Amino acid sequence: MNILVWHVHGSWLTSFVQGPYTFLVPVTPDRGPDGLGRARTWKWPASVRELTPAQLRRADIDLMVLQRPHEPELARRWTGRRPGVDVPAVYVEHNSPHGTAVDTRHPLAGRGDITLVHVTHFNHLMWDNGRAPTTVIEHGIIDPGRLWTGEERRAAVVVNEPLRRGRTTGTDLLPRFASWAPLDVFGMRTGELAGHLGLSPERCRTRDLPQGELHPAMARCRLYLHPLRWTSLGLSLLEAMFLGMPVVALATTEVREAVPDGAGVVSNRFDVLQDAVRGFLADPAYARRTGEAARAAAQARYGERRFRDDWERLIKEVTR
Repeated sequence: MNILVWHVHGSWLTSFVQGPYTFLVPVTPDRGPDGLGRARTWKWPASVRELTPAQLRRADIDLMVLQRPHEPELARRWTGRRPGVDVPAVYVEHNSPHGTAVDTRHPLAGRGDITLVHVTHFNHLMWDNGRAPTTVIEHGIIDPGRLWTGEERRAAVVVNEPLRRGRTTGTDLLPRFASWAPLDVFGMRTGELAGHLGLSPERCRTRDLPQGELHPAMARCRLYLHPLRWTSLGLSLLEAMFLGMPVVALATTEVREAVPDGAGVVSNRFDVLQDAVRGFLADPAYARRTGEAARAAAQARYGERRFRDDWERLIKEVTR
């Protein structure tokens, strides 16, 4: 089976392309947002093939996996076939609604021929899905192993483009958190963050690392801090749990579901969050026990095998 899918979210797609199919990933000469091609910092199997728009017109396609509002029309132009009409299609919604949650209508809400796949139950609830057939397939993580050492009395934060995204990712909260623990902030376009927030380089170290170096660097920190207000369920949180890191997180979107009691501290109270951060910094044994519970919880709910089984069932359903 040939599945057309755009390279949009590298972490999610890395798990998705482990399935037993051939994956056709569009590529353009500029490798822009619609033609990134194969990942350069992730390990993808040989079953992922790059195809140009011209090659897509001649390719056999059994299923289209869409992820952005403009992709149904893009797929029609590049393949000459209409998703959901000429070729079975599903649409993966990675995000929570950007506008007023209770009133935000999904771009596919008026269609009944493309299954809308949410990655969290929170997103499924908050979007107005209209008459689109819907389902939820939660994230699946390729296990990086228990790498946590906690040797550095610092809190790891992972966020891309924190200055542009601002309050959405809790960037404004980082000075408060940095007063509780020195921060290591990982992610794209973080270089100017400390200066923008008025923090010293020691209180807010920033690094944009290749994927292969990210997990070991995170795991040297004593804990993982998740300050995001409204961004679905960050894969970095789940990856930190797989690493065996204790987590301290805002109780927003799907986080409460992902982090059960004993696997970390989830709250919207600053006093509770502060006590949790300081508690993990002061007691490495407590941090280790909590991280082990976090890893077990993540393995049980967000394992790669469950993710692949859920997707195989849906693919068979929509292509039969």
